[in-house]
Amino acid sequence: MRWKLLILAIPFALAACVGQPAERATNAPRPADNTAVTASLEKPETRQCLADLGATGATFSPLPDRYYGAGCKTVNSVQLSRVGGDMGQLQVTNLKSVACPLANTFASWARFGVDRAARQVLGSPLARIETMGSYSCRNVAGTGRLSAHSRAEAVDVGAFVLADGRRISVKNGWNASKEEREFLRVIHRSACKRFGTVLGPDYNAAHHDHLHLELGSGSFCR
Repeated sequence: MRWKLLILAIPFALAACVGQPAERATNAPRPADNTAVTASLEKPETRQCLADLGATGATFSPLPDRYYGAGCKTVNSVQLSRVGGDMGQLQVTNLKSVACPLANTFASWARFGVDRAARQVLGSPLARIETMGSYSCRNVAGTGRLSAHSRAEAVDVGAFVLADGRRISVKNGWNASKEEREFLRVIHRSACKRFGTVLGPDYNAAHHDHLHLELGSGSFCR
């Protein structure tokens, strides 16, 4: 239970600047390695990131730092299951390990970029974002350079499920009806304002079925 108490204490340790942000984290499963999580929480940057993420209304669980060799690692990461929307939480699937700073950016995009676009363009709130995961120890295709996925600093998003039951996938919707095309391009442009690298179906065939959202300070949008 110690890690939960630490999470609950985060906002007070930060001069109460974000209210009670991390209480929702207690809804998530208990991490397997309590000692490693506690050690990670001792880092000021980790505590601040978790507090910021909690303030968005997300449900998440802090994860232990892991080093897998060959430059692959998951440090300051969380398991993210829900993010905050204007009308309630939005489910997020398959994000077992994602870097906390990326999770914060993703949460902001989900609410202000995707949920609002769904209501404005498609006439229904968003209910769920389906991802293809984040961490994967691999190189950028065709290069010897490690992908941002090798650090859990990229998320691949495949589809969006609306409250009315409709499912809009990148693969089938990118060149489908006018509304679906508009929705996907609006959220793609919105992502480009928040993430360092955004790749979609117009980039290459490898991205025909998902949006690649990568943490970073650059601005590479395709």
